[in-house]
Amino acid sequence: MTRNAMRVAVVGVQGDVEEHVTATKMAMKKLGVEGEVVATRRPGVVEKSDAVIIPGGESTTISKLIFREVKGRSIAEEILALAEEGKPVMGTCAGLILLSRYGDEQVEKTNTRLLGLLDAKIKRNAFGRQRESFQVPLEFKGIGVVEAIFIRAPAIVEVGKDVEVLAEFENYIVAAKEKNVLGLAFHPELTAELGDTRVHEYFIKMCEQ
Repeated sequence: MTRNAMRVAVVGVQGDVEEHVTATKMAMKKLGVEGEVVATRRPGVVEKSDAVIIPGGESTTISKLIFREVKGRSIAEEILALAEEGKPVMGTCAGLILLSRYGDEQVEKTNTRLLGLLDAKIKRNAFGRQRESFQVPLEFKGIGVVEAIFIRAPAIVEVGKDVEVLAEFENYIVAAKEKNVLGLAFHPELTAELGDTRVHEYFIKMCEQ
């Protein structure tokens, strides 16, 4: 069976952009999927893609940049349209915050505009600043045990009935999926550098379903 070439966009305004590009390319190669991975800072690329990834970084900054209009279009508008078409959207760390429908007081205080694609309530800096970076093994539904790297990570404190919980840590939800939207509190692109691309492969498989 011949596969059509796939195009995955990585929102490139801030964060682990190149790491996600590399991880996605590695995952596609392992799965035998032809296609390209394109980082973008401007409208016009996401709308022509089969899937999109929103990396970690600083959520308030990313929000301002993706909602900023360029010639009457914004990256956020294109992400929302892509999701509406049923094409997969993945957000990691700050990307998870932006995907969520509800924020905490920090999100409100900074006037961070959310995409609202994942019926979840988010807590920024859920694990505290004193533990800015740590790595733990997580049982990820549909994948198995993955090494998860958390960096000043958010977490999900509440989800709607249509949201599937994929992984939990310290009484928080740290990975969840609602239809074609995947949100992760950790950084799978960093463990992909060590050769484990299973989370990105999981996402690519969502593109093929």
